[in-house]
Formats: sequence, structure tokens, C-alpha cells
Amino acid sequence: MKYYSLNNKKKYVSFEEAVIQGLAPDRGLYFPENLEPLKESFFKNIENLSNVEIAFEVINQFIGDEIPEDELKQIITETLSFDFPLVQVEKNVYSLELFHGPTMAFKDVGARFMSRCLAYFNRNKNQQNTVLVATSGDTGGAVASGFLGVKGVKVIILYPSGKVSNIQEKQLTTLGQNITALEVDGVFDDCQDMVKKAFLDEDLKNFNLTSANSINIARWLPQMFYFFFAYKELKKFNKSLIVSCPSGNFGNICAGILAKKLGLPLTHFVASTNANDTVPRFLKDGIYEPKPSVATISNAMDVGNPSNFVRIQEMYNHDLKAFKKDFSSYSYTDEETKIAIKHMYNSFGYVAEPHGAIGYLGLKKEMQNKSESIGFILETAHPIKFLDEVEPLLNIKIPIPIQIEGVINKEKVSIKISTYEDFKYFLNH
Repeated sequence: MKYYSLNNKKKYVSFEEAVIQGLAPDRGLYFPENLEPLKESFFKNIENLSNVEIAFEVINQFIGDEIPEDELKQIITETLSFDFPLVQVEKNVYSLELFHGPTMAFKDVGARFMSRCLAYFNRNKNQQNTVLVATSGDTGGAVASGFLGVKGVKVIILYPSGKVSNIQEKQLTTLGQNITALEVDGVFDDCQDMVKKAFLDEDLKNFNLTSANSINIARWLPQMFYFFFAYKELKKFNKSLIVSCPSGNFGNICAGILAKKLGLPLTHFVASTNANDTVPRFLKDGIYEPKPSVATISNAMDVGNPSNFVRIQEMYNHDLKAFKKDFSSYSYTDEETKIAIKHMYNSFGYVAEPHGAIGYLGLKKEMQNKSESIGFILETAHPIKFLDEVEPLLNIKIPIPIQIEGVINKEKVSIKISTYEDFKYFLNH
């Protein structure tokens, strides 16, 4: 499989080159040159396959012979070393819980997969890659955990000061070793802009920079797995399926659409957002107009200019009419989010955190006129990561999982920066 930049469809690179570069030299996101639909027999037999077997069939075409089959299966086995339960919330509404990994966030899958691919590509090299990652919450912790101790890789995480939860901050600032956290005086978009600018900076070429955000194909592609896992469980109902993704940088929902292009029978996608409503506004007026991000209680979605939306547009050939047939997007306020958290708990006994609650709101809105469908949300983080919001709202005490106990009492270590010049100075010293 070859990959091209969405800014230049004439120049192709290998999977390895795309992973190591992260972003194309022209600042475009990489995209696979062709998509081969999966065999009908795969979908007929999916309920008899393990998660690892499903994931291998899904990802194999995107890697080809660049990683041997036995090595790729081992990477997938290590990546998927935890459960992905589909929990019924109410009639015809399910929650696919993606938070049972080491950092209790959906990004564990992409971070673990990418770190192992990079380790494979570095196995016989005597060079160091510098992985840059901007985070609005969970990405930083997942990448820190996934890349901890990986040979030949140095990880630098940029996060907005005061705009991630306490547990999220501990997860990305306490591990040490090859992980460094930079605390940025700004918002997530400032962090992401610094990372993108660094890729184009000629002075930094010798650092072998790559990205572990969902702009990197090795972080993005494995997110397809979730949708196949949900289908495996819901296929027996023989109903049309609607999925609602809490959406910030739009990597998850973009991966879901890619899964549909491979033949996965998902009927409709809902991108559920917070006050950062660039995509809902686009669907109303056809004008894509990013705005600076604003802080909300669903901080992982505080993204004003979602990087992966351009990949979604590519899959629909920039045809807004065709896109709208498969896709809706709705935004919700913090107050609406809090009401949803209380409703899900009081009515169904389900403890959701702000991102999952927004996913639920979007799904319920879409299902108003599709009562014969089954819907599922992606619950992207454990409620413990947002206990300052969830516990007072529900008047409960959330038990601290073992994954969180390991970091919660460790000392935060971060370096404060304000500008790109500060960032560049740090890299050079």
C-alpha cells in the first residue's frame, strides 16, 4: 500500500515513510492510494472471529508486506490486550466502552499500535525519532504509556496549561524516561499549531520528527477496529446501525467512515461535538470556517480546526450532498452535557463522562426519526478521568481503578512554554 499527501496526489510514499514522517513535507495528511473492500465471507463469519483476527483482516491491506504477517499479528495482539465491552444503556442504545486499556482512554489502541510499528521499523537502525504530540486531554497519556521505554524514540507532549483534568495531567507528566511534557500557555490549537510548524522547520530536520496525533496513519487506522467489534456484537439484530462519535479532531469518526468504505454495514454517522462546532456549522451552510477553540468540560473535544475532517471530505470526493446522506453533526453546551450525564445515571444506572454524554445526546437526536435502528456511542474515557464533574453531578464516589492508582500520587514534572520560539529552544537544548 502506498500513501499520498492530500495536498499532492502525485507523490507516493510507503507505509513506513508515512508513519515516520507523520505529516507530509507539504503539510498534507497522508491517505491510502486505494481501498479494497473486505470479502463478503469476512462479514458473514465475523461473529466467529476473535478481535485479533478481525483487526488483522481489517488492517492488513494498509501495511502490505512492510511488516511480516507474524510480526503484524504480534503487534495487534499486544495492542488489543484488553476488553472492548458493548454495554446496553437503554432499548436499542449501546455504549462501546473503549476505556479498559492502560490509560483508560480510547487512544490506547492507536498509541500502542503506532509505538510497536515504529519499534519494528527502528529495530536495525541506530537513529532516534522524536515523536511530537499535541493533546487536549487523553492523547498525551495514551502516547506516554504506549511509547514508554521504546528504543530509539523520544516523546515530547504539548498540552494546554490548566485545560486538562488532574488525572490526565498526571498520566502525561509523571512517567519520565523518554517522555517529556511541555505545558503550553494557550489552548489545544496552539499546541497543534506548534507541532505542525515544527514539521516544516528546516532547522529541525535532524530531529527525525514524527507525530503521534491522529494525523499519523499508524495512530488513525487502528481506530477502525472499534466499529468492527461493535458490529460483531450487533449483527444478530439485523437492523440498521447508527454510530455516534464524540468528535474533536475527528480521527475516530473518520476511521469509522473508512470502515464503511471497506464494506462495514454502518448506516449513519453522527459527529457529536461540544461548543467547538466547526463541523455542525459546515453542514448547515457548506462553509468550512474554523474558529479558535473554547474550553469545555469535554476537553478532549476542544478543537476548533479538526485535522481529520479533510480525510473525511476526501472519502466523499468533497461531495457535500453524498456526505450528508451518511453523516450528521450536532453540538451541545456544557449544561446540556451535565443534564445528559444525570439522565443516563438516574434513568438507566449508566455512569457516563462528558464526552460519552455528548455522544448519547447526538445519537438520541439522530434516532428520533429512525426508531427501528440500533445505535451505539463510543464511550471514549473512564469517568474517573472526569471525577470533578461526574461525582458532584451524580452524588457518587467513583472507585479508583488500578490503572489510575499507579500515577495519581506521583509528582508532576513539566516544562512551561508560551511560544513556538520557546518550543524550538527546548528542542535544540
